Amino acid sequence: MNMELENFRLYLEIERNLSFHTVKAYTGDLQDFLERAGKDFCSMTYKNIRSYIAEIQNKKYTKTTIARKIAAIKAFYRYLYREKLVDINPAANVKAPKKNKALPEFLTESEIKRIIDQVSNQRDRAILELLYATGMRISELCSLNFENMNLEENEITVFGKGGKERIVLVSNKARKILLKYMESRDIAPNNPVFTSINGNRLLPRQVHRVIAKAVQKAGLSKKVSPHTFRHTFATRMLEKGADLRVVQELLGHASISNTQIYTHVSVERLRQTYINTHPRAN
Repeated sequence: MNMELENFRLYLEIERNLSFHTVKAYTGDLQDFLERAGKDFCSMTYKNIRSYIAEIQNKKYTKTTIARKIAAIKAFYRYLYREKLVDINPAANVKAPKKNKALPEFLTESEIKRIIDQVSNQRDRAILELLYATGMRISELCSLNFENMNLEENEITVFGKGGKERIVLVSNKARKILLKYMESRDIAPNNPVFTSINGNRLLPRQVHRVIAKAVQKAGLSKKVSPHTFRHTFATRMLEKGADLRVVQELLGHASISNTQIYTHVSVERLRQTYINTHPRAN
């Protein structure tokens, strides 16, 4: 990896506070771009970038992958221009393809119960209850320390994308299960709330395994991830009449447009219920 790319990686990691997976994807995308183009980064033109985009589109990448690769290039050249390493930004006018917004998968109340009922381990039960009760991201859950917990007020402080701080609310049921789990823990402010059997901070992939195991035991054929719990939280809140702005705040969305997709989920669910139950719907 050349020096500029390594410095850019550190910029993404430290200044922009992006996740490990995003940083890895961006740097991989940029290495691929520079190798395919066969040019030094400072010799690239708008035409070179457009040619590269045409090439990857012909390789049948998904729109999401293409959009990420373009986002990596645009972020790289913004950084280079800011640092005065290039005289012009050749990616400034490059447009990413519009992505089709797929409706997020969510679980029914009975499916959530079936999944959580499979878990007897106190830590794993607390993880699933907390994901559903708060709608927090998996990265936020794994980074929790005891100093972030204010269970007397049913509140938890989390740090979302870009290190943005927000308060999420905890249901009484999740609070009770968390307090039971915490009885067996060494509670010090800087200690992680969720740890592995070795005492290390729990990793996102380990949470994925906890969920996968519970889903398999529950006999569900759906693909369920930590984000499915987040989608389910948001969908259920809106179905029960929560204000869209409140849900936006609880989820930590920078833009309300990211939250609005859940209104489409609710409308679609109403539509399907109508079709399935009204005698003259078909």
